[in-house]
Amino acid sequence: MQRAIVFRSPWGWMGIAESPKGIQAIVLPKRSKRAAESALRAQLHGPIQQGESARLEAARRQLFDYIAGGQNAFDVPLDLSQGTSFQRKVWWTLQRFPYGKLRSYQWIAARVGGRHYARAVGNAVGANPLPIVVPCHRIVAHDASLGGFSGGLAMKRKLLSLEGTLTQLQRG
Repeated sequence: MQRAIVFRSPWGWMGIAESPKGIQAIVLPKRSKRAAESALRAQLHGPIQQGESARLEAARRQLFDYIAGGQNAFDVPLDLSQGTSFQRKVWWTLQRFPYGKLRSYQWIAARVGGRHYARAVGNAVGANPLPIVVPCHRIVAHDASLGGFSGGLAMKRKLLSLEGTLTQLQRG
C-alpha cells in the first residue's frame, strides 16, 4: 500500500508518496490541490492511502526547509524501484551532485556508460520520480543552456536561482 500527502507549500500545492521502502514520488508545485493530486495519481500504480506518516512528514519538512533556502541535502529513505536499471543508475549519479553545482547530460553519460548515452540520460532524468530530492534540475545542456525539465523551465530557473547557479548559466 502506498501512502501519500498533498499539501500547500510557499511555491504551490505539492505531493509526496511513499511505499514501504521509502519516498517514491514527489509532485512539484502546482496551482491547485486537485492538480497536485492528479499528478501524484498519474505517477503511482496501485491503491493510494491519504494520510500522514513520520517519513512523509520528514520529507515535507525537508522540502519546506529547502524552499526556504535552509536545506541543501535530504535525509529520507528513497524507493527508486519503479525505474529501469539504467534509470536507477542515472538517478543514483544525480544524488551525488552537490548543492549549488551543475553538470551536463554528457557528463552524466560518461559516468553511466559513455558520452553517446547523453540522450538516454536525458530520458532518464526526465523520468525522475523524485525531483528536488534527486536533483535533476542541476543538469544542463553541454552548451550551458538550461536544457529541459519535467517541472517546466520556469521551475528549473527558480530552483537554480535558489541554489545560486542560475547566474553561472547567464554568464556562460
